Amino acid sequence: MIPIDRIRQIKERLEYVEARMSSGTGDIAALGREYAELRPVVAVIADWEQLQSDLAEAQAMLSDPEMRELAEEELPALKARLPQVEHAVQLALLPKDSADARAAMLEIRPGTGGEEAALFAGDLARMYQRYAEARGWRWEVIEDQPSDLGGLKELVVRIAGEGVFARLKFESGVHRVQRVPETESGGRIHTSAATVAVLPEAEEVDIRIDPNDIRIDTMRSSGAGGQHVNTTDSAVRITHIPTGIVVTSSEKSQHRNREIAMQVLRARLFDLERSKADEARSADRKSQVGSGDRSERIRTYNFPQGRMTDHRIGLTLYKLDQIMQGDLDEIVDALITEHQAGLLAELQA
Repeated sequence: MIPIDRIRQIKERLEYVEARMSSGTGDIAALGREYAELRPVVAVIADWEQLQSDLAEAQAMLSDPEMRELAEEELPALKARLPQVEHAVQLALLPKDSADARAAMLEIRPGTGGEEAALFAGDLARMYQRYAEARGWRWEVIEDQPSDLGGLKELVVRIAGEGVFARLKFESGVHRVQRVPETESGGRIHTSAATVAVLPEAEEVDIRIDPNDIRIDTMRSSGAGGQHVNTTDSAVRITHIPTGIVVTSSEKSQHRNREIAMQVLRARLFDLERSKADEARSADRKSQVGSGDRSERIRTYNFPQGRMTDHRIGLTLYKLDQIMQGDLDEIVDALITEHQAGLLAELQA
């Protein structure tokens, strides 16, 4: 069923936003963002309304002897389009995640598996960086701690661009790898893991942090090395006392470090609030694409078989080389489709 009242509300809202933009009143940037969200929805609705009109017209033509033959030709094609167009309207009307249009903080850390886990964490980072580059997103490294053999102990990155959080939010969880490590002489397959967290970027208006709730420590950060070796009190560690969340940043500028660390802290606190709200809304059932829990194993990358399996939706692809090169759209699209199907099922239940 198409909710007619909801359609009317959306069309009226678009007219209101257009009028405000034309008059130059209000927050033009906010109105522009809302217009960009509403316009595609109204376009889908207009397509559905036109199809309804064409169907009614063709039905009416059946009673006219002169037009009956033409109507009988047109009706099957019009009726065949109807389910597809109705589904498009239903998807367009689904509740939107208000964070979907935001930039995201991507955090990657090795899990079980020692140095092999750290190497895999580095592989995941390169995979996501290539995906970001392919989509024209900006990749800004905030914290990068390499491991001894060229892997990662920790990586925190800010990714900005169109639809970043919407497309990456289902990547949070444990990513498992099965392969023969370079350090393994016997050719045995090892299993290790890395954790990925994708958090929507938070603004100061989203999260207000009481200065009394944080402790800021300044640490020594090594310089460039060689004859330029120096140590400066530039690295910053911020501890959020109520939650125990600890954020570090080690850029050269202490002021910039504090700014970056607060940015990451806001994102983590914002994510914590969103997680609590999600749990309250769906206490009786889990989302079909998982809870986003960092401890939940979501995907396995099996190198000997060249396959990737996403355990949440049962998707297996035998194109691991391309995936590790950043070819993630097929996986991301499948996860979004499954999520939308779950939302539709909830609305129709």
